Amino acid sequence: MSEDPVLQAETAHLELSNACLEHMREGAERIADYGVDALASESLGRLRAERIQHLSDDGQAPPFFGRTDRDPDAEHPAGEVFHIGRRHLRDELGDPVVIDWRAPIARPFYRATPTDRQGVRLRRRFGFSTTTTTAALTSYEDEHLDAGESLGLRSDLLRAEIERPRVGPMRDIVATIQPDQDELVRADLDTSLCIQGAPGTGKTAVGLHRAAYLLYTYPERLRRSGVLVVGPNAAFLRYIAQVLPALGESGITQTTLDDLVVTGRPVLAAGHRGEPVEVAVLKGDARMADVLRRAILSHISKPDDDVVAVVGTRRYRIQVERVRRYVDDARRSLSSGELRWDSARERLRMLLAQDVRRQREDVGGAPSDAETRKVARSASVKAFVDQVWPALDPREVLVRLYTDPGFARRCGGTVLTEEELACLAWAEHPRAPRRAQFSAADRVLIDELGGLIAGSEQYVHVIVDEAQDLSAMQCRAIARRCPIGSITVLGDQAQATTPWATGSWLATMTHLGQAAAAVRPLTIGYRVPGEVLAVANRLLPFIASEVPAASSVRAGGDALTYSADLLEAIYRCLAVEGSIAVITPDSQVTSVRASLAAAGIDSATLEEPPARVTVVPATAAKGLEYDSVVLIEPAAIVAAEPTRIGGLRRLYVAWTRAVSRLAVVHSGPLPDELSEVA
Repeated sequence: MSEDPVLQAETAHLELSNACLEHMREGAERIADYGVDALASESLGRLRAERIQHLSDDGQAPPFFGRTDRDPDAEHPAGEVFHIGRRHLRDELGDPVVIDWRAPIARPFYRATPTDRQGVRLRRRFGFSTTTTTAALTSYEDEHLDAGESLGLRSDLLRAEIERPRVGPMRDIVATIQPDQDELVRADLDTSLCIQGAPGTGKTAVGLHRAAYLLYTYPERLRRSGVLVVGPNAAFLRYIAQVLPALGESGITQTTLDDLVVTGRPVLAAGHRGEPVEVAVLKGDARMADVLRRAILSHISKPDDDVVAVVGTRRYRIQVERVRRYVDDARRSLSSGELRWDSARERLRMLLAQDVRRQREDVGGAPSDAETRKVARSASVKAFVDQVWPALDPREVLVRLYTDPGFARRCGGTVLTEEELACLAWAEHPRAPRRAQFSAADRVLIDELGGLIAGSEQYVHVIVDEAQDLSAMQCRAIARRCPIGSITVLGDQAQATTPWATGSWLATMTHLGQAAAAVRPLTIGYRVPGEVLAVANRLLPFIASEVPAASSVRAGGDALTYSADLLEAIYRCLAVEGSIAVITPDSQVTSVRASLAAAGIDSATLEEPPARVTVVPATAAKGLEYDSVVLIEPAAIVAAEPTRIGGLRRLYVAWTRAVSRLAVVHSGPLPDELSEVA
């Protein structure tokens, strides 16, 4: 193999690329901040640190994974050659050695076909072997597009990379992005997308790579206001945490929705208020937005007297008719969404101060802006505004809604039924709103109130994964963070397992403020074996009849097996490379771990440091992937949910977490919906 001239030449280019990366990294480390002030030094230091991190390399990921040879032209008679990698590399003269996968010139590597070559005559993929410190070039695979050759998913190297076992967090997929995925990744920043992706179609990877692509393509617009990634839980965020740094992007906020609605709000009391499912569903209903808006507006009082402002030794009277007009003006600005409650309070203070300014000018005075601002802060103006437009705390408003029946009826009587109002009422009153305990659904409502009162931090682009589980009010919490930007929504309606889910992508996108966004389906599975998907598809008529069945490009003789012996299934998985998950009914996590420990098999939970074998409760499996999955008692997973459809959706999620093989362990009958299973 070492005598192959192509491998020799490409190995030389690999060595050059590694040397260029090291040289660029050393150059970034040498950047000095001599002669600049402290603020500039801090900024320069931050940029230097970001640059060094962007150029960091653990030796596992080769500097390039592909190559395109372009057609000859007048400027390049031999045709240009581009090596495609995770970051742009240049030599000491500034000439490109590796092209960033996100650059426009790299697009044909993913999109070119014999019938649409896009100027590419040859596409080459590379195979590498990796040690703990280096990646060595071992093979290559050519497609002569100008001769009609195209391997597609028949590429051995492509399939080997897709099927490569994984241990630990999710990896990037830049070497294996397929045309249908690439089209979504490179969608324009101003385009909002809803991606309905079946298990294993790479929808999460598409969303993360879209974030990296947008940051590369629109740096000025995005680095100021940023990109927000919202995931379903902390385990999911840990799983995807290394994808964007591996692509050289660190300026992205990744959070769960629970953490998002607490950030920037008053600190909530510790603990969790348990509540029935029907109460949580009601609190997630879109009608609650109208109830909360009325709760805010109800705190505006009608002025019933003149306002007198004192400037020096003179008193200026603002007639009650004009005061009412100013209050109405501020109220209109609040109702239209032009201003938030706190900003409208400030507008009211300034309207009163401007009235005094005009009175002073009418008698020959020339008050300055500073004097006018002083009037706005004067005791009489402040006292009046506090009376008719008081400062509000979102927690206090929500607690009043739950504990004051008259107030609740005034705010929600035309929106909610008497039964629903009673459902919201708290049987016990907290000693003080600041000492109250709130549920997860309450925190979303507090965030809604906080947005009405003071606004929310905003982003240019938001990516939401597992969005099929969001309630209408949760959607609104995300939409507030992106009022004039775009959104990428990722999910699968067949995997909707929360009782408060909206139930359709149209409803979800409407509550996100993106009703016109197109729904783009991904139905080709690259990660889940066909045998596993074929069985999972049998559940679709019962859980999401409108969702198209998925197909897979992969298959395997041991992809799906059935057994009554847990340890036997575990040992079969341990005999092959890769990560292993034991997905079990939540109630059996402790007993399963005990069984494994008794057999001398180390295991971990999602909250513990990673191990080869992870015991995963079925309710926490969503969004995760493992090379091998041992699924325990499918019927018990279904039975643990409040409804049959909810249980079948939970089973659908658990069934489709395997990348290479699924071993189903059961002593009782399988659910009837899987009646064709052997």
